[in-house]
Amino acid sequence: VRIDKIRRSAPLLNVELLAVGTKAPGWVTAGFEEYLKRLPRDWQLKLREIPVTKRHKGMSDQKSVEKYKEEEGNRIHAALKSNVRVIALDSGGKNWSTEELAWKLQKWRSEYELVQMMIGGPDGLSSKCRSAADDTWSLSKLTFPHFVVRILIAEQIYRAWSILSNHPYHK
Repeated sequence: VRIDKIRRSAPLLNVELLAVGTKAPGWVTAGFEEYLKRLPRDWQLKLREIPVTKRHKGMSDQKSVEKYKEEEGNRIHAALKSNVRVIALDSGGKNWSTEELAWKLQKWRSEYELVQMMIGGPDGLSSKCRSAADDTWSLSKLTFPHFVVRILIAEQIYRAWSILSNHPYHK
């Protein structure tokens, strides 16, 4: 059999979460890892933690908050790769159903080697990060702790896989 005649049935889905925060509680890590274990080998989800900018007492005014977001945003932006699909998680984005997410992931896996999703820190994403995104996704009108978003994304990616694979988890 010639090597060029061998094809995989579907390309690899490779998602990298660029998430601000390096000291997640154990329950967050356990929840995230639970969904990683459930994903099949051809659906890869990786986490790259970005350090939070140190907050100083008495510096919670809007100018300071923007400075914190800008510093964290520069770190996230430096981790972005070229020729990938970049998704910003932001309350100002579009709400996607799980079925829409499944369809998007299916499409992206055939078009991109990597999908990078940006999760901001306590103050959200910088305008630089939002501008770099191909899509902006809002999980809800609710505000979630940035560590919890990791688990929500991992679960939704697993659920999207279950929809595309006709696995009973989604039912």
